[in-house]
Amino acid sequence: MRVLILGAGGGIGSALSRRLASEGARLLLAGRTADKLEALAEETGAEATVLDATAAEEVEGAVERVVEQWGGIDGAVNCVGSILLKPAHLTRGPEWQQVIDTNLSSAFYLLRAAAGAMQKQRDGSIVLVSSAAARTGLANHEAIGAAKAGIIGLARSAAASYASSGVRVNCVAPGLIRTPLTERITSSETALKTSLSLHPMGRAGEPEEVASAIAWLLAPDQGWVTGQVIGVDGGLADLKTLSRG
Repeated sequence: MRVLILGAGGGIGSALSRRLASEGARLLLAGRTADKLEALAEETGAEATVLDATAAEEVEGAVERVVEQWGGIDGAVNCVGSILLKPAHLTRGPEWQQVIDTNLSSAFYLLRAAAGAMQKQRDGSIVLVSSAAARTGLANHEAIGAAKAGIIGLARSAAASYASSGVRVNCVAPGLIRTPLTERITSSETALKTSLSLHPMGRAGEPEEVASAIAWLLAPDQGWVTGQVIGVDGGLADLKTLSRG
């Protein structure tokens, strides 16, 4: 399997890279931080490229590299993301734009480039990372909730557009996952307790658990699965829980 992973140096991206490498996939790991990517590439035997996922031409170049080097592209995953916890009235214009660019625009650029290549070969799987915040109302999540909800709309529409070409498009929607990105929450006893109280399973998730769901969606065995949003969130978006004391 030939796979491009954007945001490969992050918590979920690196877990996914390790898992796919262990299964024999050929990987191009893409992201902003050269040292993280190089270390991960050395560990997994993958190739790495530094790029800005909010720049359409750089994402397109990464897809082209996979196609030219390995003769096609079987999977494309966008693990790029950010977190902004502010109510709308305190969110400044540049903050809003950064959230949209980092989360939604990067997803669109990857989907556009990968779908174009995959429909020519009439096969492929694209997986985008949304959030439980897009599926349920969470206070102070207006910007990130909107961006992640946009990803769900993007994936479902694209799944309909490209289904006849054999291209599958799906989402995973994690809850609180222990990654460097969420350290502000997980390192604070008060913030962590509040967040865990919303998760019926009463714990934070691990990057490997999200990576497992993504790997499942990428696998050719799931050729009948498209347009889906899989919650990897300990029940946050769909289950009601009693208040935890």
